[in-house]
Parts: sequence; C-alpha cells; structure tokens
Amino acid sequence: MPSFADFTVLDYLSNIIDILLVWFVIYKLIMVIRGTKAVQLLKGIFVIIVVRSLSGFLGFNTLSWMMEQALTWGFLAIIIIFQPELRRALEQLGRGKLFSRTGSNEEEEQVRMLEAIVKAVNYMAKRRIGALISIERETGMSDYIETGIPLESRISSELLINIFIPNTPLHDGAVVLQKRTIAAAACYLPLSESPFISKELGTRHRAALGISEVTDAITIIVSEETGSISITKNGELYRDLSSDDFKNLLGSEILDSAKNTSSTRWSWRGKKQNG
Repeated sequence: MPSFADFTVLDYLSNIIDILLVWFVIYKLIMVIRGTKAVQLLKGIFVIIVVRSLSGFLGFNTLSWMMEQALTWGFLAIIIIFQPELRRALEQLGRGKLFSRTGSNEEEEQVRMLEAIVKAVNYMAKRRIGALISIERETGMSDYIETGIPLESRISSELLINIFIPNTPLHDGAVVLQKRTIAAAACYLPLSESPFISKELGTRHRAALGISEVTDAITIIVSEETGSISITKNGELYRDLSSDDFKNLLGSEILDSAKNTSSTRWSWRGKKQNG
C-alpha cells in the first residue's frame, strides 16, 4: 500500500482536480433537476442509503439486504421514470448549455429580459389586457409549468403581448418564465386561501399571491378591469404600481449580478398589502 511519501505534487493536483470536477458535475445535475419530482426521489434515495449503512453497522441483516435491493433496482427505476429529465439534461449538454459559463452575457440577458417584460406589461396595462407572468427564481416551478402549454421560447415583448391577447388559445392562465425563457403559457397557479385578501381582488391576484406563498417566484399582474400593475413576492402584494415603480421593483428583484455592475441604483415605492 503506497504511503503519503510516495505521492508527488502532480498526484495531489490530480486528486484535487478530480474531486472538483465530480462536485461540479453533481452541482450541474442538481441545477437540471431542481424543481422537478426527481428532487423528492433523490431525498428518498438518501434516506435509503442512510438506513442501509445503519442497518449494516447494527447487524440488521434482513433490513440491510432489503435496502441493498432497493438501491440496486432503484437506479434502474430512476432511468425509466425520469426519462424526460435525463433527456433534457442530454439535450442541454449537446447544445453546450449544461456547462455554460456565467458572466457579462448573463447580465446582458437579464437586462434584456427586464426591458422586454416592462415593455410588454406597460403596453398591456394601457390597453387593459389582463396578464399573469410568474418568474422562477431559486424554488423550482417545473410542476406548475407542466400544467400549461410548453413553449421554451426566447423572451420578447411581442410574444408576451400576443399570448395574452383576449380570445386567443393561451391567454387564460399564467406565463412562467424559467432560465430567461418563456417556459410555458396557460399554466395553473395555486390560489391563495388567505382570509385577509381584499374581496375586490380577482383570480389573477389570488393566483399570484398563491404562488408567492409556496415559492420565491416574483409574479406580475395586469388587471383587465383597471389596467393597474401589481407584483407579488414572498406572500405580499404590491398594488397599483406606476410604470417607473414597477420597473424599479422588478429590476431590483431580477437583476442580481447585473445590478452590482450597474451605476444605476434601483429603488421602489409601491403600495404594499399583506397577503
């Protein structure tokens, strides 16, 4: 068995790089499955691994054998059950997106997304076109995206406006933005059951509050009756925002790395109503 003295500097560097690459791959895979049902399955597998280790240590042979079989067949089940997620990961790898770098391009995309959303929302507000747009953040929204019509389209003000034009196939429900794309339209969002919501608020506002109570998404509402613009986040509703206040509030939320390099200081003064 080799001792530590037998290892060269190159061996140490090779091991460090090996470990870093493994962690990088694991991190990227977690980003791919984040917000999907696969996350819950991984938690279950982790529990099985812990029980398997403890049962072996304590001498519970039957339980240990059962956990061993569950792990053996469980990985095969993962491939079958989560074929769509695996296919998406492979597609992203083929397009070079799985290991894409972040930097100035990402910041530019965030700014472009903000401008497209603001332009579309202001257009719809002036014409009283009802709209509901939810932006995914850290908490995954794949389960809600699956309730709608998948689009996977580049964000543009024109497309957002066309989606919410009355009497079109996709105007009912919410648009969900994921990773700076329009992931899906006509999505169902959970309605808030809070007894403190004003009775004058409609379904769009209740859905926006509902999704803000179970995720960290920021959701934009355009009232069909009044044309007013509102935003929900963290279970709170910011109503009747002016065009400038809306842009400043939205910008402060979605411009993470870009706002640190910008000379503009984002601020907002919205009317706040607890959900």
